[in-house]
Amino acid sequence: MINIHEKTLKDLEFFTVLNQVSEHTLTALGKEAVLATLPFKEEQRLLLELDFTNEYLSSFDNDNRIPNHGFDSISKELKLLKIENTYLEVHSLQKIVSMSITVNSILIFLKKFETYYPKLYQNSQDIEVTKVIIEQVDAVIDRFGDIKDDASPVLLILRRTINQLKGKINSSFTSALNTYHNLEYLDDIRESVVDNKRVLAVKAMYRRKVKGAIMGGSKTGSIVYIEPETTLQHTRELNNLEYEEKEEVIKILKSLTDYIRLFSPLLKDYQEFLTELDVISAKAKYAQSMNAILPEFSEERRMYLRDAYHPLLFLNNKEKGETTYPQTIGLEKDSRIIVISGPNAGGKSITLKTVGLLQVMLQSGMLIPVHERSKVCLFDRVLSDIGDNQSIENHLSTYSYRLKQMNYFLRKCNNKTLFLIDEFGTGSDPELGGALAETFLEVFYEREAFGIITTHYSNLKLLANELPYMENANMLFNERTLEPMYKLVVGQAGSSFTFEVAQKNGIPYSLINKSKKKIERGKVRFDATIAKLQKERSKLERTERSLKENEKKKLSEADKLEEVNAKVQKKLESFQELYDSNQRLIYLGQKVNDISEKYFENKKKRELMAELFKLVQIENSKRKKLTAKQKRAEKHKERQVKAEAEKKVEVIRKKKKAAKKKEVKVEKPKPIIRVGDRVRMQDGRAIGSVDSIEKGKANVNYGMFTTNVSLDQLELVEAKK
Repeated sequence: MINIHEKTLKDLEFFTVLNQVSEHTLTALGKEAVLATLPFKEEQRLLLELDFTNEYLSSFDNDNRIPNHGFDSISKELKLLKIENTYLEVHSLQKIVSMSITVNSILIFLKKFETYYPKLYQNSQDIEVTKVIIEQVDAVIDRFGDIKDDASPVLLILRRTINQLKGKINSSFTSALNTYHNLEYLDDIRESVVDNKRVLAVKAMYRRKVKGAIMGGSKTGSIVYIEPETTLQHTRELNNLEYEEKEEVIKILKSLTDYIRLFSPLLKDYQEFLTELDVISAKAKYAQSMNAILPEFSEERRMYLRDAYHPLLFLNNKEKGETTYPQTIGLEKDSRIIVISGPNAGGKSITLKTVGLLQVMLQSGMLIPVHERSKVCLFDRVLSDIGDNQSIENHLSTYSYRLKQMNYFLRKCNNKTLFLIDEFGTGSDPELGGALAETFLEVFYEREAFGIITTHYSNLKLLANELPYMENANMLFNERTLEPMYKLVVGQAGSSFTFEVAQKNGIPYSLINKSKKKIERGKVRFDATIAKLQKERSKLERTERSLKENEKKKLSEADKLEEVNAKVQKKLESFQELYDSNQRLIYLGQKVNDISEKYFENKKKRELMAELFKLVQIENSKRKKLTAKQKRAEKHKERQVKAEAEKKVEVIRKKKKAAKKKEVKVEKPKPIIRVGDRVRMQDGRAIGSVDSIEKGKANVNYGMFTTNVSLDQLELVEAKK
């Protein structure tokens, strides 16, 4: 029986995850169901839920996408159906029809693609596919939401009579309109509509001359609206018929509702099925947003999370375009408890929360963002003590609260428990608190519980080193910059870098040295040894990373060389084929030349023809019989090879021509300009004489004016004699 306390879910920010998942739902009921999600108590049901989500996620990557499951809630309609003599309005009936169509389409789809979605199909088998609800409603209501005329024989007769009566009203009104218009009793607008009835717009002075019922007047009082007497009788009859029509419509709706009432349990199943599908869909979309998967379940109690991401941190960084560092951590029988140590802000708490949050997400039927080679298992309880739990309302200090938590842990902890404790033992005297924390940890260890704790206490690090099924771990830090590397390393305790961090933050070295003298020398040496080991580990990590990068580069270069080699080989083969072809043509040319020379001398045609025919036969015997398609392919290949060869030759020719044309230009040494020389500006015409030179600039006298110009801009016209 799985039981995870609500406090643990709050500590691990599980409800924040639910809020994010609920944003992917399509319906209000689906959103409510997601927000009410808690870890499953039964293992069998949990495994089924994980399969549902995984199958739905797979539908995003194939051509057989699950049909839309959106629907309007029919909760009110289901309540009304429980009450006798009630009837559903047209809008409610349309919602029921829409839901029936949606469910039917999904059920038919799942049956058709059972091989793709076996678990989802299995879950839908208990729900009936029926079209009778749709057919019954369609027989009464048209697509515009109106009751059909032929919904009942009585309604058909009533509506025909009403239409006939409306025709009589219109003809009698038109007759009255024409009569009074000819008598000039009507205003220019002639008629209007009051209470959905056509009325005559009579001039106020003639209102007594027009027979009928006064229905109102204009704001100015110049017009009186009168319903002609000839239409009044028909209108009263119409009102009676319309009342009868409404009564008949209610009777039809009651009859239809009574029929649908029989399907109330099925409609309830429909709504629950679509709500569940909405929750599954939301979980699948959330999984897709962070590349989450369903990892393999371990047969033994073993957890190995490779490249695990904290979902909230991952999605937040993804939105900002920042990097999220994954962690790899494992818990099994041989290493049940991991003690993470190291400086603050190094990622210890995030690693702890990542493991806890992924575990409760998994046990709530959600996929988790880990590597596909990860392995997971289930725990009956997940216990957590994370963050500052000082309680003002209960007048409890942090330490008192933590002791209460430890007491709860001691009662509940067993070999099917995962416990997560952040800053274990803090809140009291370091020596005494550390000793008590060590005792608690020994109890958890003896009960074979699985757990992760973070601490700065040296005695807990030593305990983890001494006990065989407990391991130390640390978050790597850059020893030069003291910046976190956000990488967990199991097998070695971490230094808190207390004095190093203090020095980095500007605390005078004299004060740090004074502090070192105040504590036991052995402890300083122990912490220094751990720090040294961590530095060595960091160096090894960097070296390993560098070697891996070099290996990747070499492999990439080898691939490139292999590719170039293949291309060169291919070209050589092509050129060889071209060379062989040309050699054969030269040989044939020589043969033909010899035969023609022989004919030139002896003028024997028969001998000439025999020689040529023999030559052709010899050549044809070498040829393979090719189809038209093969011949075209061969010619195309030849053309390609020739074209490539010609291109290469053309490039070489151009290079040679360019090399011939290129002349080496020998720059003449620039003449030195001195005082008294006659000069002019580059591209200028005016000539002046240099009066003085100072700091690379010359004062040039043009007679009417002088100017200060850089020597680089001047050309020598005539040197001073």
